[in-house]
Amino acid sequence: MDAVAGRLFLLLICSQALHSIEEYAFALWEVLAPARIVSGLVSDDLSVGFAVVNTGIVAFGAWSYLWPVRQNRPYAVPVAWFWVILEAANGIGHLLFALAAQAYFPGVYTAPLLLMFSGLLATRLMRRGHFA
Repeated sequence: MDAVAGRLFLLLICSQALHSIEEYAFALWEVLAPARIVSGLVSDDLSVGFAVVNTGIVAFGAWSYLWPVRQNRPYAVPVAWFWVILEAANGIGHLLFALAAQAYFPGVYTAPLLLMFSGLLATRLMRRGHFA
């Protein structure tokens, strides 16, 4: 994977960090049952459980950047595609929830960042012949 793809990957993970902050600030676990269930598996205090789970997601993203992507390990491309698909689905999901509610839905403000950077990274990977 080249340096441009690596920087796009880092921007995607940074976008996920901002996205997690938005979701926390606006209590996603209060309006989305899966977030409530997963948070409850970690802590009786759903806000704490949500913070722990999202910190884990961002930490895994940081590890993915620092180890396979930045070190250009043989599995860097599949890891990048995993994140592209995950974040594109995440961004689309938040936009669809907001459209269905016809109102603000936690995470919708940062969803376009997830879509933009996952799309840019996917395009870069495909142009370099890195298909999943």
